[in-house]
Amino acid sequence: MSEASKTPPRLILASSSPYRRELLARLRIPFDVVSPDIDETPHAGETPEATAVRLSIAKARAAAERLDGQASALVIGSDQVATFDGKQIGKPGTHENAVAQLQAMRGRSVGFHSALCLFDSRTGDVQSADIVTRVRFRRYSDTQIETYLRAETPYDCAGSAKAEGLGIALLEAIDSNDPTALIGLPLIALTGMLVNAGYPVLEAA
Repeated sequence: MSEASKTPPRLILASSSPYRRELLARLRIPFDVVSPDIDETPHAGETPEATAVRLSIAKARAAAERLDGQASALVIGSDQVATFDGKQIGKPGTHENAVAQLQAMRGRSVGFHSALCLFDSRTGDVQSADIVTRVRFRRYSDTQIETYLRAETPYDCAGSAKAEGLGIALLEAIDSNDPTALIGLPLIALTGMLVNAGYPVLEAA
């Protein structure tokens, strides 16, 4: 095998999220970031799992198309959809929406679908997974909601739940087989996908 053939492919994170960049940096492997810039509107009648998986794949493919002909790349796409009372809930966007979300969810359980895709632009192969996290919220007060929101401003987080920050104080329990999934990038599943694609994760650390 030649030295050139041993060179790992370029790794691309298809995301504008600072949370996902911070998570991927934990693996201590070099990567670049490309914003996928896609329409993230759910399709009519689409299940939360289907929405999350579809968007994670779409993000990875969209970023791959922006690589200026550099074919040797593994592109990571991820998307998260929260579900409550059988409906999808998205990023609040505003303080008022976040208050309403947190008031509705206190003392209740919420599901978070964290979908992941690894697209190999060399072969066109797609690996995908949906990691489900169940979160139970405490019975917090309106005053505590305001304190949390003023401190964290989590208006770009699905369900207003910034668990990697002060939002953890709003939670009573988290049930998941991947603790990084709730933050937005399931690193256990991603590591498995990279290994399957022949990427030297620990060797590159």
